[in-house]
Amino acid sequence: MNLLWIPLLPLLGTLVPLVTTRLSRSQSAALTAVLPAVALALVLQAIPDVFAGKSLVVAFNWVPQLGLSLSFHMDGLGLLFSLLILGIGLLVILYARYYLSAQDHMGRFYAYLILFMTAMLGIVLSNNLLQLWFFWELTSISSFLLISFWSNKTEARKGARMALTITGAGGLALLAGLILLGEVAGTYTLSEVLQRGDLIRASELYPAIMILVLLGAFTKSAQFPFHFWLPHAMAAPTPVSAYLHSATMVKAGVFLMARFYPVLAQSDLWFITVSLVGLSTLLVGAYTALFKHDLKGLLAYSTISHLGLITLLFGLNTQLAAIAAVFHIINHAVFKASLFMAAGIIDHESGSRDMRQLNGLWKYMPHTATLAMVAAASMAGVPLLNGFLSKEMLFAETLHQSTFGSLSWVIPIMATIAGALAVAYSVRFIHDVFFNGEPINLPKTPHEPPRYMKVPVEVLVVLCLLVGIVPEWSVGELLRAAAGAVVGQALPDYSLSVWHGFNLPLLMSGLAVAGGAWLYYNRGHLFSFQDQFIERDAKLEFERIVQRIVAAATRFTEWFDNGSLQRYAFALVVTALVFAGWPMLQLEEALGSRPEQPLNWAVIAAALILIIGTITTVVFSHRRLLALVLISIVGLIVSITFAYFSAPDLALTQLSVEVVTIILFLLALYFLPQHASLRDSPPQRIVRDLTVASLVGAVVGTLCYAIITRPFDSISSYFLENSKTLGGGTNVVNVILVDFRGYDTLGEIVVLGIAALGIFKLLAGMRLFVPSSDYRGRPWSADKHPMMLGMVSQSLLPLALLVSAYIFLRGHNLPGGGFIAGLITAIALIQQYVAHGVDWMKDRGASSYHGVIAAGLLIAVATGLGSWLFGRPFMTTWFDYFDWPVVGKFELASALLFDLGVYLTVIGATLLILANLGKLTTSERPKPGVSN
Repeated sequence: MNLLWIPLLPLLGTLVPLVTTRLSRSQSAALTAVLPAVALALVLQAIPDVFAGKSLVVAFNWVPQLGLSLSFHMDGLGLLFSLLILGIGLLVILYARYYLSAQDHMGRFYAYLILFMTAMLGIVLSNNLLQLWFFWELTSISSFLLISFWSNKTEARKGARMALTITGAGGLALLAGLILLGEVAGTYTLSEVLQRGDLIRASELYPAIMILVLLGAFTKSAQFPFHFWLPHAMAAPTPVSAYLHSATMVKAGVFLMARFYPVLAQSDLWFITVSLVGLSTLLVGAYTALFKHDLKGLLAYSTISHLGLITLLFGLNTQLAAIAAVFHIINHAVFKASLFMAAGIIDHESGSRDMRQLNGLWKYMPHTATLAMVAAASMAGVPLLNGFLSKEMLFAETLHQSTFGSLSWVIPIMATIAGALAVAYSVRFIHDVFFNGEPINLPKTPHEPPRYMKVPVEVLVVLCLLVGIVPEWSVGELLRAAAGAVVGQALPDYSLSVWHGFNLPLLMSGLAVAGGAWLYYNRGHLFSFQDQFIERDAKLEFERIVQRIVAAATRFTEWFDNGSLQRYAFALVVTALVFAGWPMLQLEEALGSRPEQPLNWAVIAAALILIIGTITTVVFSHRRLLALVLISIVGLIVSITFAYFSAPDLALTQLSVEVVTIILFLLALYFLPQHASLRDSPPQRIVRDLTVASLVGAVVGTLCYAIITRPFDSISSYFLENSKTLGGGTNVVNVILVDFRGYDTLGEIVVLGIAALGIFKLLAGMRLFVPSSDYRGRPWSADKHPMMLGMVSQSLLPLALLVSAYIFLRGHNLPGGGFIAGLITAIALIQQYVAHGVDWMKDRGASSYHGVIAAGLLIAVATGLGSWLFGRPFMTTWFDYFDWPVVGKFELASALLFDLGVYLTVIGATLLILANLGKLTTSERPKPGVSN
C-alpha cells in the first residue's frame, strides 16, 4: 500500500465540496465524505502490518542535500491518530450536514474542514522533520479559516487571529527546534532521528532543542500559560469545535510530545518541565471549567484540563506513564467529540448555550440527554466507561513517580483534586442542563434533532461503553502498537482490566467522585468566592497588546518611511556593510594561497573605463539623460568582462538586459524631472554618502580579492562532465538552466510572469502628466514618429527575428537559449513601439501579452510533467539523434520545448511592462506654479 494516498485523497477531496455546491446538501455531504472514507479504508488495510510490528514507509527525494524529501511512514502512533482523524472527521461531516444552516456556505466549510484533515494527516504520517513542520503550520492556517468561518461575528475574527498568532509563534519555535534536531542527529528523516536519542540527549544543544520543541507543542495544545486562546476558538461552528478538541489541532501538541518522547524524554529537564506544565494546566483548566456558564466554554476548559492530564503523564518518569497518556488520548477523543456534538445539538434545537437558561431538557430531548450524560460520566471518570480506565492509570502512575524527590507526594494529591473538579463540572453539566427545573426564556422550544444528526454521537457513546467494559478486546492491540512507538522499546507488563481490586488508585477515584459531588453541592460558596476576582477577557487583553504593537510599529514606520529613497538606500547599504564587514575584520590577511593573475593593457583599460564610467555617472547624476548614457557604458564593460572570462552566455544576456533596461529608464525618466539641482543634497550628506560608498567598495573589493586568491571546490566539474551525456548539450550553461536546474528556471519564469502582471496592474491605474518640453523649456518635436526611424526599424525587424530564432535553436549546444532569444525578440518589437507608437502596434494585433505569458508557462510546466509519463523525475530532459535528409545528423531534445516556454514568457513579460509603460499619457495640464 502506498501511504501517499492517505493524505493525498483528502487533499483532492477539498475540491469536491466546491464543485458540488449546486447539488443538494445531503448529496454534497455524501460526496465530500467519499475520499476521506477511501483513505480510512486504506488505513484499516494497514492495521495487520502495523500490529505485526512493521513500519510502512514511502519516500520521494526532493533536495536530499538540504534534508528535504516527501516522505511518509506509519507506525502504531501514526495508525492511532490516522484512525481518530479520519474516523471522527467522517462523523463530523455527517453531523455538520444538519448543524449548518441554509445560509452557511456548506461547500466552503467542508473544503476548510477537509484541508484541516489533510494537514493533520500530514503531521502524524510525516517522516521528514521539515515536512512535518509544513503540515504543522498548515493546521494553523486551516484552523484559522474554520474558526473565522462566521466572519460576520467579531468574536470569530478575534478568536481566529488569537489562535493563529499563538500557534504560529509556537510553530516558529518548533521550526528552530526541528532544524537543530536534524543537525544534531545528522539527518532529517524522522524514523532515523528517533533511533538516535542517546546522541541527541548527549548534545550541548539538547536543552535548546527540547525547549523549542515543547514551545511548539505547548502552544498548539493550549498548555498553561498559553491556554487562553482555546476557549475563544469556540466562536467556530460546533462541528469545528468537536473536531478541533477531539482529533485535531490541540491533539497535534500532545502528538508531538508522544512522537519525540523516545528522543527528548529520559532526562530530568524533560520530566520536571513537562510535568509542571501539565499539572498546572490540569488544575487551571479544571477549576475554570467549573465556573463557566456557556456549554462550549465549560467543555473548552475541560479540554484544556484533560490535555494537561496527558501532558502530565508524559512528564512522569514511570514505566507506564506514557502508555497511560496514549490511552487517555484515545478516550478523551471519543468522549469529548460526543460531548461537543451533544452541546451543538442543544444549542441548535434550543437556541442557547447558557446553562443558566438550559434547565430541565430531559423531558424535551431524552435521547440526546442520555447520550450526553453517558459522555459526561466518561469525562468524570465513572466506572464502566473509558474515561475511568485512563484516570485510574493516571492515579496509579502519580503514586509511582519520583519527579520532585521528597515533594513528589504533592502530585497524587493535586491529581485527586483535579479529578474531583472534573467530577464537579461534569455533574454540573448533567444536572444544570437536563434537570434543575424548567428552561428559562429560551429562544425556542427544545426538541430532538433530526435522526441522523444524533448518529455520530451514538457511535461515539457506544465506543465509550465498549472501551470501558471490554478494553482489552476493543483497543488492546491498538494501544500496544501506539504505545510501543512512543516508548521506543519493549513495553512493560500492564493490564487493561476493569477491576484491579481494592487499591490506592481506586481509593483516589472514590475520593475524587465524593469530592466532586461535595464541590457541586457547595457550588454556591465556590461561585461567591470566585466572584471576588475580576474576570479578564483574554480576547480583549490580546487585542489590546496587538493594538499597542501596531501603534509602535506605525510610529516607527512613519519616522523611517518618509518617502526618501536616500534614507532607504542608506539603511540598506549600512546594514549590508555591517554584516559583510564584521567577518572581514576577523580575517588576518586578505591574500590567499592562489597565485595572482597577470594583468594586460586590455584589462587595465576596461577597468579604467568601468571606474571612470561609474564615477562620471555619480557626478552627473543630476543630468538624467547624460547619466543614463554613462551608466550604459558600465553595462557594456560588464558584458565585455563576461566575454573575456569565457562566459559568452552571460555576456549576451547582460547585453540584452542592458538594452531593455535602457529603454525602461528612458520611458521612466520621460515622466520625471529632466534635471535635478545639486543643491538638493547638503554637503554633510554628500560627505556621509561618499564615506559609506567608499567603505562598501573597500569591503566588497577586499572580499572579492580574498575569494579569488583562495582555492575553492566548485560543482562546475560535475556539470562539465555530465552536460553532454546526461543533458544532451555542449552548452553547459543552457543545460543547467533547462535540465539540471530546470525547476529553478521554472520558478524564475513564474516569478517573472507574476511580476509583469503586478506591474501591469499598477500601471493600469496611473495617470501621469506628459511634459511638453525639456528641462530648458524647449518644446518637444511635433513629429513623434519620424519616417526614417520607422523605415529603419521595419527593415531591422526581420533580421532581428532571424537572429533571435538562430540564437534560440542553437542554445542547447552553443551560446544562446530561450532567455536571450526572448530578449532579442522583445527588443525588436519594442523598437517598433518606439518607431510607430502604441496604436500602430495595437492595430497589428500586438496589444495583449497576457496570453503569451500564460502560453509560455503552460508549455514549460507541460514539458516538466511530460517526464512523469515515462516514469522519470519532473523536468528530466529527453534527447536523441536522428539522420534527416539533406540536413544529416540532427539532435532533438525535449529541453527545446521548455526553452520555448522560457522564450514566450520573457517576451510576454518584457513587452507587457514596457508597452504599457509607454502608454502612460494624459492630456492633463499642470497646476499653476507647479514645475514640470
